[in-house]
Amino acid sequence: MMPVGPLMIEHRLIERMIKVMRYNLEIIKKEGKVDPVFIDTAVDFIRTYADRCHHGKEEDILFRDLAEKKISDEHRRIMRELIEEHKMGREKVKNLVEAKEEYVKGDKGFLKDIIANMETLVKFYPEHIEKEDKHFFLPCMNYFNDAEKDAMLNEMREFDRKMIHEKYAMVVDFQERKKGSESFFIKKGQK
Repeated sequence: MMPVGPLMIEHRLIERMIKVMRYNLEIIKKEGKVDPVFIDTAVDFIRTYADRCHHGKEEDILFRDLAEKKISDEHRRIMRELIEEHKMGREKVKNLVEAKEEYVKGDKGFLKDIIANMETLVKFYPEHIEKEDKHFFLPCMNYFNDAEKDAMLNEMREFDRKMIHEKYAMVVDFQERKKGSESFFIKKGQK
């Protein structure tokens, strides 16, 4: 399997989540209210799976290795666009979280911001995925020999293997930093 194979498989799961988000977006528009738990679930999926896991392998492995190659101007341009699109996606997710938090605090005016950010995300991801799948991934594999492809694929597998540990170490770190937790651990001698 080529290194872009797992990335393209990941795209299929991302597309499924985007369909769920699109469906929920229509409900939000129709009912004029938000399910904060769904927003949290969607954000967790995008941040952890789509961005950290998927975009992480693209940026930290594939794009890094491509940057060392003499690639066409078109592929270099597309790679820069993809990186900028990843940044834009992160910003929209951040804005979605902020709007949801204000909405939960009682400011229903943030409903329009939730809708706007979700609309951007459900429009963005299919276009972004199509650009990668149809115009970038496969042609870029021609820049690598078989040994380089195998090494990249192995590095991506190792990246995935470490992901779950990284995520939950961050969860525990966050919980430990919450107000009051530090003193609890010190008192109990468990730190």
